[in-house]
Amino acid sequence: MNDDADDLNDLKDLFDTELPKPDPARRADAIALAMKNFDRTQETADAARQTSESQPKGIFRGAIHMLFQMNTRAVLTATTALAAVALVAVIPVVTRMPDRLTGGGTGGRTEVAAPDPAPQPEVFSADDVQALAPGEADAGDLSIAAEEEMAEAPLPPVAVTEALEEFSADAPMPRVSGRPAGDAVPQGAPARQSATSRTMAPAGAAPQPGGTFGNIVSGRVNGGIAPAPVPQFEPVPAPMPDTEAFPEAEQNPIKVTAEDPVSTFSIDVDTASWSIIRNSLTRGMLPPEDAVRIEEMVNYFSYDYPAPEGDAPFATHIGVSDSPWREGTQLVQIGLQGMLPDARPPMNLVFLIDTSGSMQDANKLPLLKQSFRLMLGQLGEDDMVSIVTYAGSAGRVLDPTKASERQTILDALDRLEAGGSTAGQAGLQQAYATATGMAREGAVSRVILATDGDFNVGISDPDALKDYIETQRGTGTYLSVLGFGRGNLDDATMQALAQHGNGMAAYIDTLSEAQKVLVDQLTGALVPIADDVKIQVEWNPAQVAEYRLIGYETRALRRQDFNNDKVDAGEIGAGHQVTALYEITPVGSGARMTDPLRYAPEQVASDQADTESAELGFLRLRYKAPGESESRLIETPVRLDAGALPQADWAAAIAGFGQILKGSDLIGDWSMGDAIALATGARGADPFGYRQEAINLMRLAESLQR
Repeated sequence: MNDDADDLNDLKDLFDTELPKPDPARRADAIALAMKNFDRTQETADAARQTSESQPKGIFRGAIHMLFQMNTRAVLTATTALAAVALVAVIPVVTRMPDRLTGGGTGGRTEVAAPDPAPQPEVFSADDVQALAPGEADAGDLSIAAEEEMAEAPLPPVAVTEALEEFSADAPMPRVSGRPAGDAVPQGAPARQSATSRTMAPAGAAPQPGGTFGNIVSGRVNGGIAPAPVPQFEPVPAPMPDTEAFPEAEQNPIKVTAEDPVSTFSIDVDTASWSIIRNSLTRGMLPPEDAVRIEEMVNYFSYDYPAPEGDAPFATHIGVSDSPWREGTQLVQIGLQGMLPDARPPMNLVFLIDTSGSMQDANKLPLLKQSFRLMLGQLGEDDMVSIVTYAGSAGRVLDPTKASERQTILDALDRLEAGGSTAGQAGLQQAYATATGMAREGAVSRVILATDGDFNVGISDPDALKDYIETQRGTGTYLSVLGFGRGNLDDATMQALAQHGNGMAAYIDTLSEAQKVLVDQLTGALVPIADDVKIQVEWNPAQVAEYRLIGYETRALRRQDFNNDKVDAGEIGAGHQVTALYEITPVGSGARMTDPLRYAPEQVASDQADTESAELGFLRLRYKAPGESESRLIETPVRLDAGALPQADWAAAIAGFGQILKGSDLIGDWSMGDAIALATGARGADPFGYRQEAINLMRLAESLQR
């Protein structure tokens, strides 16, 4: 029993000798510094990141967040630290136990007085924590527990003696690094310190805002384990807002022939819609319904229409076939084939290039440069080229230069960089002024606008811009528009500019599409053979009960516009083809979707026409020769016995594909699978693979619809 008492007295003497006496001032300073160090480790050098998420409410949000952030290792470390604190609190109770526990006295040992407290150190050491008065823990001690709870192996009380022998009371604890010795600190990286080697804060200093316990890691006193670095996350850029705009138009309805027998529209040779649809599908999404213009889908493909004879600028062809999606209805196909001149006239081309900040993506300005490189290879000695750019302010970066000086033009293209906002109106004015200065006898002048359509600056009055383009159109300068990129594609503006500028609109999303538009079809894109081409069909109510025009919603004209030469319409370029489809319901067909009026006069077939030669309708076509102000008229009957035109099934398959994408309710239960089957059987000759690509897109759309 005496041996046990002697051991207990030895332990008591050790603590009385080695542990410093409580110092209230140092205790307060240590607590303040612990709080400061704790809060500092919660912070980041970066500024607060804006977020749309609101801050959580409630007085326990910090504690709840801490619990969710702590991993299993952190929880075990925290519980070990709490046990160590409890041990420090219990031992002083033993030192004040009655002498009877030790058998009285000190067993002959001499009491050693505790040394005076060490002078106030400049840095926070391990002995500062141990200097806290045992048994006097309060709420402020939680900051010390916070520093200790992340240590991998907290110090037991007997290690204090070893620590004091190795380090003096006023010597700072050795710093530890978050990386192996010898590793250089990356340039610009914030310096990090151990939790036990930071400069002390003044007593009573207010703590700074903190974060979660999960970011605190403290090393052992003897170097031990380095603090884990606080993870740094690169900010994820917010996606650019989708500001795409497409012309809005309701699908053409079914019309009753007896009530409204006349249909009038402007022709359209644009193909932008097909390219946008392809781009959407290959990106794994269905296209916006307003981006689907069925006439542009059908006109993307070529058909075997016979060429015109003599001096006629184009030939008109009409065919009739059964509709694939509604039994009892028919499709009337109208095909125009433009002539190809023996020699192309000289060209004055002004490339009006959008170099605003929105054009910096790889599928915009870089693709634009590559596309124009292809086009330059098709120009000749007599062609002239100039380049005008606009971004904040407009300017001419290449004076009129012969196309044969290819390197000079390419160097000017290569110097273009994207930056600034878009001042489209100023750019158009500069481009038209340049084209006017390039005008020469026998040459065709054309401004080719290449943009993503993001006209966000400079157009304060859209009507004034429209009037300006129409005025310039009267001078003989055409305007065509090439669209690039997605995300902020303003297709509606591009379509309006091209229509008012007597030009075409195309969308280039790949270099292959640039090859098709700017190389294979360059002559048709640059050389007009007919302006303001309008089509009007009068349907015979004796043969046709109902009809509807498939597509051309954005090209609709009033009946009286057909004979008004001041009303603008589309142009046809050399070698261009135009296809239009009507779905008609013959009189007496069970597929009729409207009931006849009770009080309408009964419609009967004309006595002058038998069933073999009766006319379904009558086609009228007006156009102007380039440079002329008066239109010319072409008239052709739509005969009941007309056969199907070449590739009629292909045109029907593409039209059906477009109607499915637009969600039409006028094709019954005809499905994407039906369109694929019809297109596969009608593919025919496909030298460049465009038709097979269409079938693949149908299959992709079918998968995306599921």
